[in-house]
Amino acid sequence: MTGLRWGSFRDAGVQVSKYWYLGPLKTKAAHFFSTLQEWPQTHQASLLYTGPKARPPSVADETPPRPSLYRRILRRLVSYWAQPQDALSQEASPEVWRDVQLSTIELSITTRNSQLDPTSTEDFMNICIEPDNVSKGDFISIGSKKVRDPKLRAKGTECLQASQCALLLPEGTGGSFSIDSEEYEAMPVEVKLLPRKLQFFCDPRKREQLSPSSAE
Repeated sequence: MTGLRWGSFRDAGVQVSKYWYLGPLKTKAAHFFSTLQEWPQTHQASLLYTGPKARPPSVADETPPRPSLYRRILRRLVSYWAQPQDALSQEASPEVWRDVQLSTIELSITTRNSQLDPTSTEDFMNICIEPDNVSKGDFISIGSKKVRDPKLRAKGTECLQASQCALLLPEGTGGSFSIDSEEYEAMPVEVKLLPRKLQFFCDPRKREQLSPSSAE
C-alpha cells in the first residue's frame, strides 16, 4: 500500500468527472458544490498508533560459507546446554499505543515506498490529520490543487509518524476510502509496516549512490 485517504477533499475529487461539460472549471465546480452540503464537513474517528521502529539491518549480499559439520555439531551442543538466564528473565517490552480522537476534514496515511530514504535509521508511515475548520474558500482553493498534488495539506495539519495504526470508525459511518486510488467502503482498518518483506534488484551503481556512506 502507498496511501489511504478519507475525507471531504477525496470525496469532492472523485466527483470532478461529473462536471466534464464545464471544461477547466470542473475541478472548482466539484469542490464548490461540495460546500453547499452540510458545513463544516467533519470526519470523526479514533486512531490508535505506535511510534516509529528501528530499521532492521540490511541483509548481506553474499552468503557466508557454511561451517564444517564438526563446528555445527559443537555449536548445537553449546546452544542446547547453555542456560541463557538473561534471555529468559528479559521479557519483551509491550508496545506503547497512543490514542487520538479525530475530528478532521480529511485524514491521510502514506508510506514512504515511493520516496525511500536509505540514510534513515527508522521505518514509519506518515499520518496527516487536516483541521476541521477549513473555510469554504480555502476548501475550494486547496481542493482544486490537491487534485493535481494529493500531498498538499491545509494550514494547521497535524502529522504523526507511526509503524502501525488502527482507524476505528463510529458505528453507522458512511462514505469511502481511497486506497492507492481505488475506492473502498469506509470501515475500521489496520495498517502495519512490514520491513524487509520484499526484495528488489537494484543496479550496483544506483545502490552505491543511495548508500549512506556516499551521502554527504
